[in-house]
Amino acid sequence: MIELLAALSAAAAVGVGRIALPLLLIGLLQGNNLWSRVPILSLIHPQVVVGILTSWSLFELFASKKLLGQRVLQIFHLLFSPIVGAIMGVAVAEATDAPGWLIILVSVVGGLLALVLQLVQVGWFFRLRGLPLWAVFAQDALCVALVLLAFDAPRQGGLIAMILLWLAIRSSGEWYSWYSKSQKSKVKSQK
Repeated sequence: MIELLAALSAAAAVGVGRIALPLLLIGLLQGNNLWSRVPILSLIHPQVVVGILTSWSLFELFASKKLLGQRVLQIFHLLFSPIVGAIMGVAVAEATDAPGWLIILVSVVGGLLALVLQLVQVGWFFRLRGLPLWAVFAQDALCVALVLLAFDAPRQGGLIAMILLWLAIRSSGEWYSWYSKSQKSKVKSQK
């Protein structure tokens, strides 16, 4: 169960809004092994992975502060967050020496959690017409905290991931009621 909570924490870090930063932190926290236990990244030379992930992390950090950058990142994050969420789940499960069946389960759940959280973020982005700067800084801090908690305090990290999932479900209910009210007001205005 601890492996699952740790993987949820790591996958939630991806779903919160960053892709390269959690992968970079996972590699740096592994010590000398770097990305040897991370699927796909273990096939690439570690120096190349560090260069790519550092560049992309800096791009994410700076681009997310502007509206156009947020729009561009939304597209990439929607496409790649389920893949990276699954990779993060597998990396954390591999680091804790979980059994094979649990690694498969964790990869699927991690990818889905990252996708759901990313979809909620996209919904808020379009409803608010851009994320406020304080929310972007909160995403950055939460992303780093969730990765660190995945290794140091998996129960707390998993609990935060579950709270984020609960907030995502609540948000979808709020959007539905907001959308229903706007549709009803459009129908009334057309009559």
